[in-house]
Amino acid sequence: MDQKQSVQHFLDLIKRSHRGKFKIYIGMIAGVGKSYRMLQEAHQLLEVGVDVKIGYIETHGRPETEALVAGLPVIPRRKLFYKGKELEEMDVAAIINAHPEIVIVDELAHTNIEGSEHGKRWQDVLQILDAGISVISAVNIQHIESLNEEVQEIARIEVRERVPDNVLALADEVVNIDLTAEELITRLKAGKIYKPEKVQTALDNFFRQENILQLRELALKEVALRVEKKVENEVTESPGLRHEKFLAVIDSSEKSPRRVIRKTARLATRFNAHFAVLYVQTDRESSDRIPLANQRYLSTTSSSPRNSAAKYCRYIRTIRSKRSSTPASNKKSVRCASANRNLRYFRYSIRPSRSNG
Repeated sequence: MDQKQSVQHFLDLIKRSHRGKFKIYIGMIAGVGKSYRMLQEAHQLLEVGVDVKIGYIETHGRPETEALVAGLPVIPRRKLFYKGKELEEMDVAAIINAHPEIVIVDELAHTNIEGSEHGKRWQDVLQILDAGISVISAVNIQHIESLNEEVQEIARIEVRERVPDNVLALADEVVNIDLTAEELITRLKAGKIYKPEKVQTALDNFFRQENILQLRELALKEVALRVEKKVENEVTESPGLRHEKFLAVIDSSEKSPRRVIRKTARLATRFNAHFAVLYVQTDRESSDRIPLANQRYLSTTSSSPRNSAAKYCRYIRTIRSKRSSTPASNKKSVRCASANRNLRYFRYSIRPSRSNG
C-alpha cells in the first residue's frame, strides 16, 4: 500500500466510524409484517429514551399498522407536484437537520419522484447514514437485484424496483420476518393485507402458495448468507488467507449480461469475494465509450452507491501509463465505465489482427 492509498484508507476508516448503523428487515412478500415490526421496535426504543423518529412509513391502510404510528414522532414528508398532482416523498434534508439517533425508513426499493435529489430511496438512506444517523429499513426479497431472474421464474413477472446487493452488504444487521404460507394466506383472506376487492386477484397471481413457498426459501437463504458473511468479516483473518476473485465477461447484447453479472455477484457474495466485469467491445461500437443505449440495462447492477466511477477510471489510466513500453499497435484500449466497492467494470477494445496477404 503506497502513501496515497494509506491516507485514503485512514480517511475511509474515519468516515465509517462516523457513519450511522444500518438495519434491514427482509420479507418474502408483502404483508408479512415488516412495517409493523419496525414500528414496534421504534416504540421499544422510544421507551428506553432513544431519539427515534419516523422518516417514512407506508401503512397501506392497514389498521393494525396505522395504530402503531400513534405516539411516534414523525418528520413531515416533502410535498411536490408531478404531472399536475401533489405527491409526497421522504424529506431527507429535514431528517438530516433534525438528526435523530435512529430514523425509520420504509420501502427501501422505492423509486423517487422525478426531480428528487436521488433516483432511489436506498440512495437517500446512504446519505442519511453518511450524516451519522442510524437507519432501520425494510425490503421484500423480490427487490434484491441479483435474485431478479429467480423471482421472475417463480412469479412470472419482472420486478422493476430493485436494490443493489452491495447496499445489503452495508447493513450491520439483517433480520428475516417470516410467516408460513398458510398464515400469510389467512391474513390475506381476512383483509389484513389488501382491500377485499383485491384479495382474489392476489390469490390468483403473486400470492399462490407455490410462489410463497419459493419466495420464503429465497428470503431464508438470503438472510442466512448475510449472517454467514458477517461472521466471516468479524473473525480475524489469517495473514496468509487468500480470497477468491471472479471475472464476468460480457458483450453488449440485452439479456445475457444481466444474467452473467447477477450470477457472478451471487458467487462473489457467497465466497465473500470481489468480482470484475469485463466488457468486450466490437468494431461496430464507439471507440471511446460504451454506447449509452447498451448499458442502460446494467445501470442498477453496476451503479455505485458509495464510490465515484471517475476515480477508478483515473486509477486504471495510471496503471496503463506505467505499461507504456508496450508497442502501441498491440495495446488494448482499457477504460472504466463504472465501479463500486465489489464491482469493477472495464471495457477492452479488441481488434482482430489483419493478415498482410
